[in-house]
Amino acid sequence: MTPGLASFADYVASLTQLSNPFDPTVPTAQSEEIRAVASQLARLSTVDRATLAAFVADNPDAVPVLGLAVGLTREKLKNILKHHLGRASWTALARERAVDVIAMLDEQYDAVRLIDEQRHRVYDFGDVLVARAGTRRTATDAGVTGRRVEDEIEVVARDLGLPCETRTRFEGRGGQTAPCDLAIPAGGARAKVVVAAKGFDSTGSKLTDAVREVEEMAEKRLPTQYVMAAVDGIGWKNRLNDLRRIYDLWAANKIDGLYTLATLGQLRDELQAAARRLGLS
Repeated sequence: MTPGLASFADYVASLTQLSNPFDPTVPTAQSEEIRAVASQLARLSTVDRATLAAFVADNPDAVPVLGLAVGLTREKLKNILKHHLGRASWTALARERAVDVIAMLDEQYDAVRLIDEQRHRVYDFGDVLVARAGTRRTATDAGVTGRRVEDEIEVVARDLGLPCETRTRFEGRGGQTAPCDLAIPAGGARAKVVVAAKGFDSTGSKLTDAVREVEEMAEKRLPTQYVMAAVDGIGWKNRLNDLRRIYDLWAANKIDGLYTLATLGQLRDELQAAARRLGLS
């Protein structure tokens, strides 16, 4: 095994949630099923962890509605459940671990307070517009999430006093080029160390695209170039096959390091060591 190589299971365990929860004023309700669940919640005599756990145990399909009440789309809810409770199926979790589901939603998203405050509220036109703006904010937050890992590795490089260029391309074997999120000291033919930064809390084809980028970097690198990858976010937990492809590049020494935000200290040490070997610091 490569020195310093963590197991795949340990790597997955180190993935962090990159996006920040926010406190919405109203969930988006577009179906009769959602309205029906909302009506049932409104009829509860009290709202606390115990009553909500009993409610979802009897009505597993109500879990996504609770998610809406705290600003979680179905996709984000699946990722959150997978991250905190080990599986994405809210139906199975509600039947088997309803107390844990509600405890997690309350601890992470203040679910009890938000549901209790919103279930009897009368909404006006402004509230409707705020709810619609919530979808736009979710998209904006996704972009911020994607940039967080990039920003963090740039901070590490600059703290080490290393000149760098972000979101560029580097030149490798035979003059071929590949994308990278950080190049030291610069992109193009000057690149000596290149880093990919791929952070996702949601899932989709963009994760597969991210894997292809890292594979392209590994394929086109020169023997004298260092290739590293910082890959984080709980979206990867539902795309473990894609994540393993990156991990396998590390295990096969085709890239020189794989990190999460939790192991940025290791990235710093190894980046500093590579810079010294290359005469960059």
